[in-house]
Amino acid sequence: MINVAIVGTQGVPATYGGFESLVENLLGDNCPEDVHYTVFCSGKDMPDHITEYKGATLRYLPLKANGIQSVPYDMLSMCKCLRGFDVILVLGVSGGLFLPVFNLLNSKKLIINIDGQEYKRAKWGRFAKWILRMSEALAVRYADVVISDNKGIQDYVTRTYGKPSALISYGGDHVRRQLTPEFVADALKRYGLKPGAYAITVCRIEPENNSPMVLDAFSRSDRTLVYIGNWNNSEYGIRLKEKYSRFPNILMLDAVYDLDVLYALRSNASVYVHGHSAGGTNPSLVEAMFFGMPILAFDVVYNRETTENKAYYFKDADSLLSLLGADSLDGSAMQEIAGRRYMWKEISRQYADLYRK
Repeated sequence: MINVAIVGTQGVPATYGGFESLVENLLGDNCPEDVHYTVFCSGKDMPDHITEYKGATLRYLPLKANGIQSVPYDMLSMCKCLRGFDVILVLGVSGGLFLPVFNLLNSKKLIINIDGQEYKRAKWGRFAKWILRMSEALAVRYADVVISDNKGIQDYVTRTYGKPSALISYGGDHVRRQLTPEFVADALKRYGLKPGAYAITVCRIEPENNSPMVLDAFSRSDRTLVYIGNWNNSEYGIRLKEKYSRFPNILMLDAVYDLDVLYALRSNASVYVHGHSAGGTNPSLVEAMFFGMPILAFDVVYNRETTENKAYYFKDADSLLSLLGADSLDGSAMQEIAGRRYMWKEISRQYADLYRK
């Protein structure tokens, strides 16, 4: 049995972001029989301190996993991994500054998924960006194996640090659900929507996700947009909601946590709009590909790599507006790519192969 410690997430069951969804789907039926996971969780963020979940052991630390406490949270988690494990899987680079010390104490295989150039996100100030850039460099230096989630990130690691990295993306087939037609009809009726008569976007409302660009394009269009995000979590989101909620064709919804309702909304949209400009392979994009709808994605290397250059791409509000007016957009290639590249069973196997080497 290979005992693997997972560090760097809020914890499971997944309620937060991409890394949490990754852990959620490495466990359970997707987990190989020769692998046992222990997931380090935030005792502050996870209200139910259950000790086992989908066959994994859960251990809690008295810190928050995000914000200013993320660095000591990751450092303390790594300290707890020094005994009892064969492999330490670190997700993200928040604890990177601790790695020179950790390397002196640790004799186990260290695998780090560096995420997608976190230091480039607009939400960070100059000092925070410097810390994250240094943390990334140290993570690449001290990891036995670096994981890149996108070919664009893999090329960046090779070009910047001269080190190879394993290319393992995210899965998305967990979005598949079996719902009754009555449930779907009721969910759409709740929001005044009709099947195939609207575009949809689901994301965190942060500058690098280009929400103003998407909203501007739809404000000049007659197409209906359902935009789901955490609008009230920042002044940035609140200002956008105040400005664009007055447009009758733009429905700005707060985060939808009922996964059945979210499935009903996503699976009945006519097109998915993806404004992310950073972060490597975005889980929300991979998930959207499983619905087989046309995808309009912001034109960066990460999105092109994820969709194998077979989606539709925009650089600004005008080019997005032009795409919205196009006829016969086709999304069949998205579903084919998703089934070939983004199945969780295969993703879990790729991680397990790294543990065994």
